[in-house]
Amino acid sequence: MNDMWALLRRPGVQRGVRAAVAAGLAWQVAVLLPPLLSDYAYYAPLGAVIAVHPTVADSASAAWRSVLAILTGFALAVGVYELTRSVPTALTIALIVALAVLIEQWQLWREQASWVSFAAVLMLTVGRDDPEAYVLRYAGLTLLGAAIGVLVTTLLFPPLQLTRAVEQIARTRSVLAAHLQDIAETLRHGQVPDPAEWTGRNHRLEHELDRMRAAEAQVERARRANPRARRWHGRAESIREDSRAVDRVAVLVDDLVSLVVEFQPHRRGVDQVDAGTGWVLAEALDALAGVVCTPHHTTDGAMPDERDAQIDRAFDALHRLVGLLRNTTVSADEGFFALGAVAVGVRRSLAALHAEQRQHATA
Repeated sequence: MNDMWALLRRPGVQRGVRAAVAAGLAWQVAVLLPPLLSDYAYYAPLGAVIAVHPTVADSASAAWRSVLAILTGFALAVGVYELTRSVPTALTIALIVALAVLIEQWQLWREQASWVSFAAVLMLTVGRDDPEAYVLRYAGLTLLGAAIGVLVTTLLFPPLQLTRAVEQIARTRSVLAAHLQDIAETLRHGQVPDPAEWTGRNHRLEHELDRMRAAEAQVERARRANPRARRWHGRAESIREDSRAVDRVAVLVDDLVSLVVEFQPHRRGVDQVDAGTGWVLAEALDALAGVVCTPHHTTDGAMPDERDAQIDRAFDALHRLVGLLRNTTVSADEGFFALGAVAVGVRRSLAALHAEQRQHATA
């Protein structure tokens, strides 16, 4: 049973169920209409499927844009045909398609743009003998189906896309943490990341960040006109905050690692201090990765948890890095300034992650 509920929480499965229910209902309603419409009942499920989208707002948007595009295509086909009756059919079709494609460039249609040319050709080839009846059957039943699709999307576990967003944020955290850990391991060996490898890792991280931003934006769209939005307001806000925090830390990490790669402070005069600069830098980045991987507390603060341990470790590493800066006498070296910028970057990253050391009750 738990596996079944987990499966039903998947956005793709939910959309499939909604589309199936909407198509079945649309057909059942259409066959009850007068023969003029019921004989073409199959157009209604088409409209239902068109209108079932990941969010209620997207569903409503797709419904009206699709029907309007279909009506525009029909009107274009009828108008051009009446003006070019003496022209060969091939030229008429070519002209209609050319005009339809131009009309499709209008941003109003969005993803439903192709319906303009499709409907125009359909009208010319199928509905030309009785355009009024064809418009009523095709557009009318498509609109009916689309309305049922929007209704089903709104009422049948209306999607908020929370599961997908949470999973994508977790994946992005994992990639960012692995990014930091790999750089830390390189620094422990007194090296810097290879430029080609560095570029590849950046591309992978940026790809995950793009997917995370898209998932967050999907959640925001899903909250519009959604009857469940109020109930899940706190969860949606938490997802938004988590996504923005990871995004912010990724920018800071990119800056601080770029400084390490460019100025290599662990190979310069600042490394004359007894503690190896590369190891101190590595520990700071590795500890930050631990906080990135542990986003939430599991206790109320009375007892320390894993996140507390990771935060304490990160602040200890940061304090060692700051101590290294305070003790060095090579303050004019470029590596010194790079090291200071890294310390600031780590501190700002911890702040972005809301990583604060808690005071725990003692027995």
